[in-house]
Amino acid sequence: MIRALLSTLLAASLAAAAAPQKIIAAQSSIKFVSRQMNVPVEGEFKRFDATVDFDPKKPEATKAEFEVDLGSIDLGSVEGDTEVKKKAWLDVPGFPKARFVATSVKPLGGNKYEASGALSIKGATQNVVAPFTLAESGGLRIVEGQFPMKRLQYKIGEGSWSDTDTVADEVLVRFRFVLPAR
Repeated sequence: MIRALLSTLLAASLAAAAAPQKIIAAQSSIKFVSRQMNVPVEGEFKRFDATVDFDPKKPEATKAEFEVDLGSIDLGSVEGDTEVKKKAWLDVPGFPKARFVATSVKPLGGNKYEASGALSIKGATQNVVAPFTLAESGGLRIVEGQFPMKRLQYKIGEGSWSDTDTVADEVLVRFRFVLPAR
């Protein structure tokens, strides 16, 4: 009886230890840089969430899902924020969330990794590769990286806004996610 109870408690504690972690949103960020008429335009998303199960000793077993509230976009101006939420751009009423699901993570050496997976925005899904670094400090795990994406593959900037002379196709996405260290 006691042996069965101890086995159950051990199994429960191991399952809890391997449970996915939520990012600490207040210390994390998703920012981006695009170019309009060859001038950098910086922005960020204020609301997002992620669940991550990552062990640097077993990166191939990683499971990670990220969800971004597209309505939380901040370009630094009310006019820009209002415009980019419209149908031609992000179409926030029709597609309020973006989602990334990591399908693989491979080590690159020296606390560097590469996550691959499906990024879905505005009803379009493309595979992306996102290199990142991992650091641990003060009981926290810090994941930082960036990747380029092509906005037109996601139908961001349709109609007259699809002219890449006005708004460049490439957008650089920068991320910083903070999680409790295991």
